[in-house]
Amino acid sequence: SPTWATMIGDHRFDDRLEDPSREAEDALMARLDALVGEAEAIDPAALDRNDRITREVLLFEAGTQADALRSRDAEYAIDPAMGLHIAMIQYIPQLTPVTLDHAHAYVTKASLVPDTMAAMMQRHREGVANGRTPPRISVERSLDQIAAYLGSPVDADPWLQIRAPESADDEAIAAWREAMRHEIESKIRPAYVQYAEAVRDEVLPAARPQEKSGVCWLPDGEEVYARAVRRYTSLEVDPRDIHQIGLDDIAALEDEYAELAGPVLGTTEIAEIYDRLRTDTTLRFETSEQVLAQAERAMARANEASKEWFGRLPEAPCIVQPIPELGADEAPLAYYLPPAEDGSRPGVFFVNVVDPTTRTRYESEALAFHEGVPGHHFQLAVAQELDGVPSFRRHGLVTAYVEGWGLYTERLADEMGLYSSDVERLGMLSFDSWRAGRLVVDTGMHALGWSRQQAIDYLTENSPQAPNNIVNEVDRYIGWPGQALAYKMGQREIFRVRETARQSMGDRFDIKAFHDTVLEAGPVPLGLLGELVAEWAAA
Repeated sequence: SPTWATMIGDHRFDDRLEDPSREAEDALMARLDALVGEAEAIDPAALDRNDRITREVLLFEAGTQADALRSRDAEYAIDPAMGLHIAMIQYIPQLTPVTLDHAHAYVTKASLVPDTMAAMMQRHREGVANGRTPPRISVERSLDQIAAYLGSPVDADPWLQIRAPESADDEAIAAWREAMRHEIESKIRPAYVQYAEAVRDEVLPAARPQEKSGVCWLPDGEEVYARAVRRYTSLEVDPRDIHQIGLDDIAALEDEYAELAGPVLGTTEIAEIYDRLRTDTTLRFETSEQVLAQAERAMARANEASKEWFGRLPEAPCIVQPIPELGADEAPLAYYLPPAEDGSRPGVFFVNVVDPTTRTRYESEALAFHEGVPGHHFQLAVAQELDGVPSFRRHGLVTAYVEGWGLYTERLADEMGLYSSDVERLGMLSFDSWRAGRLVVDTGMHALGWSRQQAIDYLTENSPQAPNNIVNEVDRYIGWPGQALAYKMGQREIFRVRETARQSMGDRFDIKAFHDTVLEAGPVPLGLLGELVAEWAAA
């Protein structure tokens, strides 16, 4: 993952680009399997606490990543949310060259785009030959993204939006930008043209219809999904049990909606509440500037209050930026990018401001708390700043821990008194419905054979999410099986271990110390997190 290395401030691989070939995949799988074998051979009883944690995280991360590679998702994954074709468009502008050498290394990286795109297409051909093809909706939306990219002016190309190194003079910067423009015109854009034509001609005709959107329709789909569930929840749990948890949580939320929405919206009928939240234009933004401003206000309040709830705060700041317009139509509501370890970039909370009249005011604060402060920024920036912890742990992204914490902080923000009114507190419930609904529709499509339309209909009937967001989200779950389970399963587990500790400790329970315990080891599997909290409570 050379581009991710650059993102977090490691410049050793700036001149490389991701290699999706089967040969590279096999080599990585072998290396990960070897790491697992070496870690298993170490007696944990002979290790100190920190090294025991390292061993457990390594076993999980290397083991589940190797298992994920065994699913060969490069054969059937053409994903408009997280596919490599769109990642290069959205993440490349975030590269931060500190020196002119770094900047020229990115030119070399750009020159490799044709090789990467050709390798991607070869994997898709293997998938077609093996009867493992992507969902048609994912292919169509990805082709639309590429068409939008190719229709944009070269001057606005993401590769030209990379910030120039401050140490370089104007003449050197101009020469660097000209070299990058040459790669864009002679290699990058022609490679996208060739890739799109091949996908349209060879993959689209074989793509799965909307009625067979889930991976359960692949020849090895049950095994593929079982691996994904394990990797993204870090738990041994049956998809059908997850499905039922989602159904139960959706039902339980109805009482909270009625209690909160009665005074605010003048109704306690759940269908009416959902309809008002979805259709009332007074609950929506009017301009992109309003979206950004409300996010910044929420972050400022959270930063001020957090010292009473956390013993350790990150040194790196977190800023708010709009999601780049190119690709934003298919992008989620928001996402977070951790700081670069070399200090060249702060943590960034990216918020989607395209079509602001479709963006809800009442959900914007919960979104800021989840993605920014005290959510992902506190979690991932603190992890980066830990002393005596291996790099792979400081930069790890154990999904159930990471996204479970983000969702946990939406409820924590209510305890902290961060929501500006009961209207914004309804956003907390809306997002809880959304994440509980994910348990239902992700397992519905990928384990139970639901169609895309069934998933859309379920979320429409059981959450107040806007129609455009529901469609985008369902298509995201189609292209990224299992990942959507991490949020609610992680949140439930963090609340469970917190309550267990509170009951065992009584008056000794301290919320600041609990949060520090959860964050002090960096991202860990949920089972290990429970052990660490139990050790803290016992001590």
